[in-house]
Amino acid sequence: MAADSADRPSTLGDLKASGWVSRPVKQEVREHAVRKIAAGERLFEGVSGYEETVMPQLENALLAGHDVIFLGERGQAKTRMIRSLTGLLDEWMPIVAGSEINDDPYEPVSRHAIDLVAELGDDTPIAWVHRDTRYGEKLATPDTSIADLIGEVDPIKVAEGRYLSDELTLHYGLVPRTNRGIFAINELPDLAERIQVGMLNVLEERDIQIRGYKIRLPLDVMLLASANPEDYTNRGRIITPLKDRFGSQIRTHYPLAVETEVDIMQQEALALDVQGESGTIKVVVPDDLADVVATFSHLARASNQVNQRSGVSVRMSVTNYESLAANALRRGLRAQEREVVARVDDLGALAASSMGKIEIESIDEGRDGAIMENLIKGAVLTVFKDVVPPELTRPVVDAFEEGAVAHTGEAMTSAELAAVIETVDAMRAPVAVLTHGDESPAAVAAAVEFVLEGLHLSKRLNKDANAGASTYRGRT
Repeated sequence: MAADSADRPSTLGDLKASGWVSRPVKQEVREHAVRKIAAGERLFEGVSGYEETVMPQLENALLAGHDVIFLGERGQAKTRMIRSLTGLLDEWMPIVAGSEINDDPYEPVSRHAIDLVAELGDDTPIAWVHRDTRYGEKLATPDTSIADLIGEVDPIKVAEGRYLSDELTLHYGLVPRTNRGIFAINELPDLAERIQVGMLNVLEERDIQIRGYKIRLPLDVMLLASANPEDYTNRGRIITPLKDRFGSQIRTHYPLAVETEVDIMQQEALALDVQGESGTIKVVVPDDLADVVATFSHLARASNQVNQRSGVSVRMSVTNYESLAANALRRGLRAQEREVVARVDDLGALAASSMGKIEIESIDEGRDGAIMENLIKGAVLTVFKDVVPPELTRPVVDAFEEGAVAHTGEAMTSAELAAVIETVDAMRAPVAVLTHGDESPAAVAAAVEFVLEGLHLSKRLNKDANAGASTYRGRT
């Protein structure tokens, strides 16, 4: 149907004449999924790293017409995937005008719609709803009630003179209001067990009952839910009959490769370029430091000093990337530089954006900072070994063994730090590998500092650090 409301049928008779065909929401989703899969298209954009693991399972679930529960740690894009499924709905859908629960004009289920169609027939007015409004979501909390999800008697309607036995006194909850759409429950185990029982009919018999009313309200809803694995045993649980009614349970995971995590960071991070008085100040995070941020998260996920049950969210990688760029920007503003490139010195900003997102497990009190620092150093060393060929660093070490000295620090300008390659000519080769031919002082300065720190962590150079400044020397 055309997006312009003037081109869409406005009455039930016009709708019939247009040839529009009603179909269940799961069939609607399946047809759009079939089209995308057959065309080699992704079901939705904005989710990376699941192409060979989660997506095949999700495609199977959609093709099978299943309700789905996503099981995984925090920050694994569960909610994003659920919300993105609205893209598999028709762009516009007709309902009986004035319906609270998206009544199908061909098969109305609410008293309002049934009476209206019976009275007006083909003259029944039709309204059109966009697919974005056919999505409902509820964050499960212990105080969530049946009234929130299913419905309740509306005392205002009773006060207006209707009888309690009148179906029109009902106030529909979130689930019936998402009729003919997709409804999601986030953190399902946090939902009280007695409330979970109220969802059984929705998933199996596809109907609801409200306050003992002698009505059967058949619903057409695709139900999705998310849960963290630890919630199954710690904070709450999903009752067995409810788990049994979900067609598919899909386990999500953190990015398996550093490259995937970097892609997500760069996709989600806030752009930090700013408009200054003299023009735009460009902020760049070089590839090697982006890899360090992602590797830091991967090392944390493998560390026995980090609580793995609470997880190490990709959100930490994103905020760390933003903090790294922000610290570089702050440094560049003070130095009045037009182009700013993040350096190893800026990695100290990761502590503030990481400590609230991971749980350190240590016997000794007050070791959180030291553990964080060791993880960052481990990430720098890992990336350094991967990106800088060792044959290019041997001449650099020889130069320092012969008496060369290099000074670095946040207070140094890019030009001052880049001048190291003028005094230590052997630095040019490894620096060129990192800058990919960029000869700007900011890019060269970042590469110089990365090489020096990598050689220090490789135990090939000595480093004296004091008050934000560092001096690198040979080990003899």
